[in-house]
Amino acid sequence: MAALDEPLTKLVGDRTAKVLADSLKLRTVGDLLHHYPRRYAERGQLTSLDELEIDEHVTVLARIEKVTLIPFRGRKGDRLEVIVTDGRGRLSLVFFNQGWRQKELRPGQQGLFAGKVGVFNRTRQLASPDYQLLDEDADSQTAQQFAGRMIPVYPASAQMPSWKLSLAIEMALTTHLGEVGEPLPETLRAQRGLLPLPEALELIHRPRNQAELERARDRLRWDEAFVLQVALAQRRAAAHALPAVPRPVRTGGLLEAFDAKLPFTLTAGQQAVGAEIFADLASEHPMHRLLQGEVGSGKTLVALRAMLAAVDAGGQAVLLAPTEVLAQQHHRSIVEMMGELAEGGMLGGSEIGTKVVLLTGSMGVPARRQVLLDMACGDAGIAIGTHALIEDKVQFQDLALVVVDEQHRFGVEQRDALRAKGGQPPHLLVMTATPIPRTVAMTVFGDLETSVLDQLPAGRSPISSHVVPALEKPNFLARAWERIREEVDKGHQAYVVCPRIGDEPEEQAGKKKRKPAADDPEDLGAASDERRPPLSVVETAEMLAKGPLVGLRVEILHGRLAPEAKDEVMKRFSAGQLDVLVATTVIEVGVNVPNATAMVIMDADRFGVSQLHQLRGRVGRGSAPGLCLLVSEMPAGSAARARLEAVAGTLDGFALSKIDLEQRREGDVLGQAQSGAKSSLKVLSVLEDEEVIAEARAEAVELVAADPELTDHQDLRAALAGLLDEDRAAYLDKG
Repeated sequence: MAALDEPLTKLVGDRTAKVLADSLKLRTVGDLLHHYPRRYAERGQLTSLDELEIDEHVTVLARIEKVTLIPFRGRKGDRLEVIVTDGRGRLSLVFFNQGWRQKELRPGQQGLFAGKVGVFNRTRQLASPDYQLLDEDADSQTAQQFAGRMIPVYPASAQMPSWKLSLAIEMALTTHLGEVGEPLPETLRAQRGLLPLPEALELIHRPRNQAELERARDRLRWDEAFVLQVALAQRRAAAHALPAVPRPVRTGGLLEAFDAKLPFTLTAGQQAVGAEIFADLASEHPMHRLLQGEVGSGKTLVALRAMLAAVDAGGQAVLLAPTEVLAQQHHRSIVEMMGELAEGGMLGGSEIGTKVVLLTGSMGVPARRQVLLDMACGDAGIAIGTHALIEDKVQFQDLALVVVDEQHRFGVEQRDALRAKGGQPPHLLVMTATPIPRTVAMTVFGDLETSVLDQLPAGRSPISSHVVPALEKPNFLARAWERIREEVDKGHQAYVVCPRIGDEPEEQAGKKKRKPAADDPEDLGAASDERRPPLSVVETAEMLAKGPLVGLRVEILHGRLAPEAKDEVMKRFSAGQLDVLVATTVIEVGVNVPNATAMVIMDADRFGVSQLHQLRGRVGRGSAPGLCLLVSEMPAGSAARARLEAVAGTLDGFALSKIDLEQRREGDVLGQAQSGAKSSLKVLSVLEDEEVIAEARAEAVELVAADPELTDHQDLRAALAGLLDEDRAAYLDKG
């Protein structure tokens, strides 16, 4: 496999290698061989031209219909206009001062044409495109090369069109195919009738027919699934080998006292997941468990019971939350649920109680100093906080359990820094309120044991959801505000969610819209497309307070408010002193106000499917039914409206997560999706290939158990090294 690490400069020269590296992140022969075609065109089968997107870099297969040389008026020079067709649509190719191309580009010829789609006089065109003629009489090497074959069309760039990539890949196949190793064990490959890897690579790039292409894909699909699952199996094995202090459940302690004062019965799911966690805590190896479930399924209660068990066993527990609003909400609700049990060492507190402290970055110095002291000396059995918990000054007497809420909002370094504060590796419980399809859990979180809560606690009310087409039926939007008034008249409260904050100084000064900051997730969609700017919290709150909701107590909440102001607003809303809270996605997770029964989400099409489901979960948390209205100006029949209709049509978060994943095209399951980097999965689909992923996981576990260091599988080790660059290895290294 070492030969595949050879830099592309040796294969294609310095200039082409630089273009491949800069535009497509292809740096080695192996990168090039694993850069698969995104589709295939067959001779005589013309590419559709009527669906080309403006500003898209495209490669099209088409036939020249008409060629016209047009001199410029009143000045020197000319324009060569070439009309090409696929039988359904037409596209204009324009060349300036290149009349000599008339001799090459003749009506009836077929070719590949690449460029950026633009518009001139309401006609789509490619200006000065690259092209490669494919007809036999074109006297080109490429024409012979493509004759009678499926033509690969590669993910390309403006600087590196598809057929230039094809020529480079042909060189790599010719010179290096014999050096390709075999990462799959021979017995596994034989049992499943999979092609050898060199043959699969040749056929993915040079298929003669659809059957060959499918055989190649079957093999490469297995490679991607198996190599990834081996990486995850190694991490599970390494984590299981670490020592940890067992924290068995004991009788007569905090947990027993807490359970006795609960005013309701735990669901069967909560009891089952609790038993799994308690078994892990009693082990001599650190727990690595993912707790996922539906919105409102009671994950926080399950996590709290785990923390109480850790305290009973003589340790401390910490809950890490992504925002101050959520940390404060967790602290408030946990203290409220525990009552006197959260007042250990204080007047009126329980004799078996413990201190529950909150640490955030905005705390004053005296309060912060006291909290740090309580954690260091062990008085605080439970600490709840934000990134402030990770700072060097923070010390624990005996850290037993780390609970991470909404794990996707934290970097690996942050989680590791907190876990390193334990004398021995503490137990780890990762929570997410975003339902995750089983296949994604097996890939993204394959190094964690998974527990699922899919039951809602008794007393939770149903939520009805409806799409409000604001442009088509403005009376529907007026009715939405009437419904909010009706809920308030019944003594309930409501949320109005907007995708943007709206206090940007540039916008107030009437300047050009700024781009949203990468670290400002509440400013969704600002300047993201050609539509009007997204509706903002500040403007919407003012409009409602002066218009349809005049007379109601309307307040705003967003991430740029001072921490004290945010906390004060949430306290007042929770206490029923406000009627309507106009907010950003800062309320997306963890916020629990049972009296809030209605939510209106403005510009709902600017939010993701899972995010809408999370937001909707903030209502219907009490005995009264919940109502969620998804307001959008997108037309009926559009993809955006279809997405909203899907959300309105089901409360099944797992079904919605699949829709969300399909629309995000899966991204990179190793953690690069959010940065826009290329996907490590090119053939494997985490949605469609569940059977392959499950089988690969079982095979990987067996192989790693027999050969943890892969001593007898050198090609597999090399494949792992290629898959797991530094960033991806860090992402996987949760354990």
